[in-house]
This record gives sequence, C-alpha cells and structure tokens, in this order.
Amino acid sequence: MSGPLVRASLVGDTEDVTLSLAVLQDKAGLLPVPDCGILHNEIGDWSLTVTPSVVRPEDVLEVTVRLKRGLQGCSSNETISFPESPCIVQTLLVSASHNSSCLAHLLIQVEIYANSSLAHNASENVTVIPNQVYQPLGPCPCNLTAGACDVRCCCDQECSSGLIELFRESCFTGVFGGDVTPPFDQLCSVQRAHGVPDWFPFLCVQSSLANSPFLGYFYHGSVSSREHSSSEVYLHTNPKDFSDFGYKQGDPVMTVNKAYFTIPQVSLAGQCMQNAPVAFLQNFDVWCITDLEVYQEPDDIVNAKIKNGAMGGIVTPKVTYEEATNLDKFITSTETLLSNGSAPRNVNVEEHYIFRWNNNTISEINVKIIRAEINAHQKGIMAQRFTVKFLSYNSGNEKETSGNPGYQLGKPVRALNTNGMNVTTLHLWQSAGKGWCRTATFKPILFGENAFSGCLLDVGIDESCTQLRENAAGLFDSLVQATHVAMRGNSDYSDLSDGWLKIIRAERPDTGAEPAVSSANGTCLDVPAQLSIRILFSDAGAVEGVTQQEILGTETRFSSVNWQFQCGLTCEDKTDLFPLSASVHFIKIPAQLPRPLTRFQINFTEYDCNRNEVCWPHLLYPLTQYYQGESYAQCVAKGFLLLSLLMLAVFLSNPWTRICKAWNSATI
Repeated sequence: MSGPLVRASLVGDTEDVTLSLAVLQDKAGLLPVPDCGILHNEIGDWSLTVTPSVVRPEDVLEVTVRLKRGLQGCSSNETISFPESPCIVQTLLVSASHNSSCLAHLLIQVEIYANSSLAHNASENVTVIPNQVYQPLGPCPCNLTAGACDVRCCCDQECSSGLIELFRESCFTGVFGGDVTPPFDQLCSVQRAHGVPDWFPFLCVQSSLANSPFLGYFYHGSVSSREHSSSEVYLHTNPKDFSDFGYKQGDPVMTVNKAYFTIPQVSLAGQCMQNAPVAFLQNFDVWCITDLEVYQEPDDIVNAKIKNGAMGGIVTPKVTYEEATNLDKFITSTETLLSNGSAPRNVNVEEHYIFRWNNNTISEINVKIIRAEINAHQKGIMAQRFTVKFLSYNSGNEKETSGNPGYQLGKPVRALNTNGMNVTTLHLWQSAGKGWCRTATFKPILFGENAFSGCLLDVGIDESCTQLRENAAGLFDSLVQATHVAMRGNSDYSDLSDGWLKIIRAERPDTGAEPAVSSANGTCLDVPAQLSIRILFSDAGAVEGVTQQEILGTETRFSSVNWQFQCGLTCEDKTDLFPLSASVHFIKIPAQLPRPLTRFQINFTEYDCNRNEVCWPHLLYPLTQYYQGESYAQCVAKGFLLLSLLMLAVFLSNPWTRICKAWNSATI
C-alpha cells in the first residue's frame, strides 16, 4: 500500500460476518503472525468501511481501509525532489470473524512517501529503450504498476525486503516472474537425464545466458517514439471523407459536419466504445454496461444530418420512442431512493437503427429508441442494447435470410413451427446476473458455431418430483419450439416443400410417470438436465467459387439425472438450485464418401504413408495428384526439363565417355 486508501473484497458467505482493523507492532523488521481470533480496536489513524458489492451484494463485501488524517506531516524537503525514506511505515491487520471464529485475514504493509514537489526542474531526457537483440526489453514482466510494489512479483525493484517477505513463498515463476533468459537446450551445461543423443557433447554450445536465443524472439523491427498520447485516436482526429462518391462496404458513415456517425460498440477487448463509427453494410448487435452515476444523455438523433453517399445528398433519421416495460432487465439498482421532489430523468436502454441502402447510397434511416424513466439520483448499473441493420431499399417485412442459397457462417439457423407459432430460429439461454432460468434471455443458434449454455432452476421444498420434471421439460421446450429447420439459408417460410426438414426428437423421460423407487428421501429420479442439439450439414456445391453449405438433419436428445434436494440442517422455507444445460454441435458430413480400402491396402501396409515414415508413393510428389502447388501441366513440363538436364549430365560424365571410347575401339 503506497497511498492513503486501499480496497479489497471478501468473497463467500458474508451473513453475520464481523470485520475489524488493528495496527500491528512489528519488531526488528519481522512481521508478527496474524491471529484472527483476537479482535483489536487499535485502529489509530485508520478507518475501516464495509459495503456490499454492486455486482454480487449477497456474497461479496467491499472492504476499504482509509487514512483518516492528512499527509501534512509528510512535507517533502525542498532540497530533495524524491526522498528515499518513507514517511509512514505501518502494518495493518484486517480480520473477518463469525461467532468468534476466524474466517480470513489480510495483512497490509503501508509505505507512504512524502509528497514530492513538481516545481523542480524535470529532466527532459527521453527514455532509452534497449535493443531487444542484445538484452530483454522487460527484465521483470510481472512489474505492472509504476511506482508501487506488485504483489508476488519478487523481481520488482520497488518492493522492499519487508514486503517481499510477505509473499516470498508465492512468487511468480517462469518468464513472467523475471526468468527472462532461461537456459536453452543447446547449452553444454544443460544435461538431460533422458533424450540426449550421443552426439550432443560434440555439437553443444558454450555460451553465457546473456547471449540467449530468446532475445528478440517476441519483437522485431526498429523502435520509434510516439509523439501523440495514447488517449488520442487517429481515426477521429483526421477523418477521411469519401462519401460524396458513394459508400463501399466497410466505409464509415459520415455526417454533413465531416465527422463520423457513431454508435456505442464493443471492442475486441470487451470494452464499450462510446464513439465507434458505423460501417456501411455491417450489422451488429451489442450490449454495453454503464454506471448510472456517470451516464450522460446522448445528443438528440433527430437533429443528425447524415450524408447519403451522393453529392450533396442528406438523410435525416426518423425516430420513434417507446417506453420500457421491464426495468429489471436493464437496470441493477444498488440503492432504493425515495422521491425527493426532483424531476425524474430518461435513459435510453435500447436503440435500434435500420439503414435502407440502394447501390452505394443510403436512402432512409429509421431509429427506434426504448426509454426508461428513473430517479434523477438513482445509482446502479444499466445495460444498454444497440443494434444496426442494413436492409435493401426494396425489401419489405419479409424475414431475413441466412444465406443465398446456402447458409453463411454466423447466421441464425432458420426454423419453422407448422402449428401456427411465430418461430423463426432455435435458441440457447443467455444467462445474466445470478444465472436463474426465470431471468435468462434467449440467443439464436448460429450456423457452424458450437455453443454451450445453462441456467439455474430454483426448486422449492414443497415441490414434487413430477412438478420438477415438468418445469425442467418446459424450459427445454422453450428453446426448441420449432418443428422444422430450413435446409438452405433462403428457404421460403410459406412453402413447406422448399427444403424444410422435420426435427428428429429423441424420446425423453416421461414427466408424469412417477418412478417405482420412492422419493421420500428428497431424491428425484430421471429429471431432464441436459438438452443436446446435433445438426448435420455438408457442402452442396459452389456459387461463383463460394462453397454453399446446407443442413441435412437436426436431432434433439435429452439426458436425465437423479437429483437430491440439499437444504443443510433445516429445510424450512428453503430453495435449492437445479442446474440445466443445453448445447449445440454441428457435424460436417463429407459430400462424397471416401473410397473404401481394398483387402490389399488393409493387409499390406508397406506402402501406406499414414503408417510408415517412408512414403514410396510420394517419391515423385510433384507429379502426383496430391501436389496442389502448381497446375499439372506445369509440373509435367518442369519434370521433362529436369529429365533432359539429367540425361545431358549423364552423357557428359566421365564413365559415359569411357563407355563410348570402348565401344568405338571395339567396332574398329
């Protein structure tokens, strides 16, 4: 700890847990052994604050230790810019106990230095970056925090000997822990017990560890300094506007102010970028997490003027507003605020953008914004959804296809219910929060992507086994409500004969029949616990060189378990959680079955390249059908050229000239 505040989290059963803070007196530089059983009240200049966690308030406590007094006594010497000795050196003990029994403890080593003045002349020397060819760029990779000691990083030069004693037995090992020049296998000093060949002593290398072959292995190229700060994004400082000549796929959508039209999107690192440009003809559907305390209402989209892609053309979005019905789906509140007379505020929980395109221009933009009214001072976490979809200008309300004609990877699997239900695809669970099934949403099954999902079904103590089986089966049925799946990505929903395949449903356990074995001990037999969806697909040809894939069949199968209710010592008003899982697996079937092996190939394996190191059939590999690097005609031409050169070399060789002389002398 190098500042006046430090935070930690206590994870587990936090009910009736007492936390205390004590200042330990370390003697002769040795830290005392913590004793959680003795609660101290000697907090001195420190305060302890315990609050429930925002994300998981039921089993996580946020612990904050803060210095109550200021750092006026740590005034730095005017003659010393950066003092070496710390101003405050103490050892704190945070203890967690339950009914006088120790649960956990936390040792905090405090080293606070004097506030150095920044009025002194600072050196403007540029940091010298070593050449990675001769020495490692990062000799201590676990040193991640500048000016502070990183826990378990024993190579961190900013860690004092007293701090290292706290975690000496748990130091990071390997390259991350500072062993950046490990001994390599070619060193003569490296003697392995097994696997060393006989010629190793003759070809080994005598070298120091500083001359390691790992130097420069992870970085190549010259080092150049960066003039701009890391917070600057070149994409927004100097936007390139070519929209007057029409948009191309992937081009950013521009406004009349020569700025990018931005919508919040999720980066590859999982972070939400508030000012991400919208790319032409690229759809997305993302969720962003925002703290209500720092939430700022975006600019009104009604006033936005967007270039349509033609010279001087402008498109104004048409916006419609709706009110959110279920706030618990979007907002996780940490505090219940009472009305204090202040006016409520509106927040956008969903924004749906539909762009109509015609060739390389944008003809129309429709926006639907779903708003929620909350307290002006409400605190918590809000989940926002942003979708962008590009549709053709002449497309109606027809359902979106997943390919033309074959399926495209990542597109939803099209489904149909012949009983009149409005079903368009198969689903999996998308759990959030505590992972309960009653709050889980659905996500579509995407073609070619294997997936696994699950949720927790809460079971009451008064529920019967039959009711449990029915509830589990009902949740599984909600995932697969369709009766048919589309063979192709553009199968017509109105024509059942246009490539629609019936879903094969394996027999599942009977939810109504009670097993013969008694369930009086709280054990329920044959409860559906897992749904497996298997989809067979294959290549069905090509269109303009692009392989087209289609579905051959779909099967659903259930797996059952025997489950027992767990309630501890007492079972009054208790609920237990029953885990449910669903998975989808895509299996590719070859378009043409492989040629069966002959009896000679099965018994005589000398010429089998898969079972022998020497592969005689590949002796003339460029002339065989396995070589795909060049066309067969070029391989034959080069083969004849090589053969002619070989014959010329034979004719000009010394043995051949002797044979010619002997032949001539014999004929004379």
